[in-house]
Amino acid sequence: MEDLISILEQEDSLYEDLLKLSMSKTPVLISGDLEALSRITEDEQEIVNKVNALDKKREEGMKDIANVLGKDVKTLKLTDLIDVLRSRPAEQNRLAAIYDKLSDTIGQMKRTNEQNKELIESSLEMVQFDMNVLQAYKAAPETANYSRNALNSGAYMGNMKGGFDAKQ
Repeated sequence: MEDLISILEQEDSLYEDLLKLSMSKTPVLISGDLEALSRITEDEQEIVNKVNALDKKREEGMKDIANVLGKDVKTLKLTDLIDVLRSRPAEQNRLAAIYDKLSDTIGQMKRTNEQNKELIESSLEMVQFDMNVLQAYKAAPETANYSRNALNSGAYMGNMKGGFDAKQ
């Protein structure tokens, strides 16, 4: 049980680090600083790798505890363990505290990530809008030049090459 609590505490610490990175990502997304975003993403990936390793250890610990208690590991939850530990209040309180802390940290992460997701979607919409404006510019209407027969003989405005030209 002590190992499980220790693993959960380490996971919470890593999730708090991820939360800080997610929160620092928000102004970077607003400013459009791709270099800083890349650095933050790399840092996040390192932490996620550590979380995944701890997750495997936690699953092993849960399997061991489920075997000792004679319960199915697939249905055993931390809240069940908290109830089982009534006879050991010190461990029960530590497990309940880390469970609450983890739940709070993960909830904050979900909110921050949802906000960042909305910012990314807005940025993508702006890029799409800019691309549409560029394409519309290339297909701009003809100028209002008329021939002697009152027929429109104007040239098209803009570049008619087609495709995206990065040199523009």
